[in-house]
Amino acid sequence: MSKNDAPRTDSMQTLRKVLGIIGRYRLLLFASILLAALTVVLQLYVPILFGDAIDRIASTGSVDFAALGSILMKAGVLIAISSAGTWVMNMINNRLAYQTVKDVRAKAIRQIQTLPLSYLDSHSSGDVVQRIIADVDQLSDGLLLGFTQLFSGIITIVVTLGFMLSKDVGITIMVLVLTPVSFLVARFIATRSYDMFSKQTATRGRQTAFVSELVGNQKIVKAFGHEREASAQFAEINDELQHYSQRAVFFSSLTNPGTRAVNNVIYALVALVGAWRILAGDLTVGGLTVLLSYANQYMKPFNDISSVVTELQNALACAARVFELIEAEPEPKDADVALVSRGGTVDIKDVAFSYDKSKSLIEGFSFHAEPGTKTAIVGPTGCGKTTFINLLMRFYDTDKGSIEVDGQRIVDVSRASLRRSYGMVLQETWLKNATVRENIAFGRPDATDDQIIAAAREAHSWEFIRRMPKKLDTVITDDSLSQGQKQLLCITRVMLCLPPMLILDEATSSIDTRTELQIQEAFDLLMRGRTSFVVAHRLSTIREADQILVMRDGRIIEQGNHDELLAKGGFYKQLYSAQFAGSAE
Repeated sequence: MSKNDAPRTDSMQTLRKVLGIIGRYRLLLFASILLAALTVVLQLYVPILFGDAIDRIASTGSVDFAALGSILMKAGVLIAISSAGTWVMNMINNRLAYQTVKDVRAKAIRQIQTLPLSYLDSHSSGDVVQRIIADVDQLSDGLLLGFTQLFSGIITIVVTLGFMLSKDVGITIMVLVLTPVSFLVARFIATRSYDMFSKQTATRGRQTAFVSELVGNQKIVKAFGHEREASAQFAEINDELQHYSQRAVFFSSLTNPGTRAVNNVIYALVALVGAWRILAGDLTVGGLTVLLSYANQYMKPFNDISSVVTELQNALACAARVFELIEAEPEPKDADVALVSRGGTVDIKDVAFSYDKSKSLIEGFSFHAEPGTKTAIVGPTGCGKTTFINLLMRFYDTDKGSIEVDGQRIVDVSRASLRRSYGMVLQETWLKNATVRENIAFGRPDATDDQIIAAAREAHSWEFIRRMPKKLDTVITDDSLSQGQKQLLCITRVMLCLPPMLILDEATSSIDTRTELQIQEAFDLLMRGRTSFVVAHRLSTIREADQILVMRDGRIIEQGNHDELLAKGGFYKQLYSAQFAGSAE
């Protein structure tokens, strides 16, 4: 297959996928085509009436006003019916296009819920948002234009040929012979514009991702004086987008003038040949008027369709990106068996895992956690602490070995039941734009206000919540709270759920020392009788842990409680001494 054929093949594959979704609304589609046929037939019958009217005026003798009035009355009724049919057809087309787009967006959102984190980690959030919002909007514009003009255009061409044959076979054959020239011009341009539109949408996605990243981290950009470099990076992407956009618009803008030039030549030939036929007595003036009107009606859809094809090329290029997301490999099928929690025993047996399969990260990882014990994970940055948490929650599956909870392999139970068994507080906080109540009750929507307030008191977040204008009904955004307040709300969210196991990944990193001591007391109360895993950089917070796993280069190099590890005088003691050297001095 040649390079020129590749874009066309891709666009046809994407078109088939779009048509597969449209097929669910075949009744609306059938009604639209039926109304298109009705309105086109009525519109094309009107020139015949006008041709008769002209012949009655142009004929020798007196003008037949009675017949002329009847003809004009009939033409007016047909125009009114055609206009009403066109209005109803447009209403149906709007519903058909937007219903299709609604389904595509719903598919994309459902797909995101099933995609593995590895996919989302390898694609910027801005690019994913671009596909679901802007690319689908482009698809809706293309579909709407296609439904509005494509069906009517095709039916107009077919019906017009029928009417022209009834008037003059020779002129009709001449028009048919010259028609492929218009098709060839449109096809030549369309194959080149699709490739440019594909590159344009991909670059636009990169630009959206860059802007999202830049705006969300503007404080860091300003703090490090990175404004000039950021502007230069944006300018580079912007120039690339300008290049592809200009070429896409240039090629697409050639379609309409190119086909229109061909069609004007055809129109002129019909007028010339028709004039000769009148002089020869084979055609009347009214007949030529009808043929010229039909020639114009016949060629007009080619101009409209060429515009539709251009818009469809852009729409299909955007749709291809959306379908790439929809058809991405989802997580392996989930088990139907629910995890039965019987205390919280966790066994990790000879686990190996790496994000990049060519580079090892975690190897030979094994340990056992008794029910109700507190396990701390410490080590230098990049040693695999957060990866260990990802494996526990089954955000990623192990490459080798197994993880068991209460004797059940986590790959043999549903992810939902496994994750419900853990309460998780991360260093990175996340709150949605909603009320304080909705954010706290995120994992337990049926919680009462009394339960929410009790959890907030335990997490020491009630102190600032009660000072808010509407307390629990106050609408918050990610920027309306301090980092410490956001972290307290995330802790409150876990306090409310009371899960059988806990995961704390630097959960108090953004909280002041006094509040941290209060939170530690609350966590100690919450962790009592629950199996807990704590990722910590501040070793002072894990002295009371039942066991401490010291990780380095993806392996457990030391294991024991605080006193045992200090007595060994190994890597843990080095870490501990490094943290408290200043205070000792």
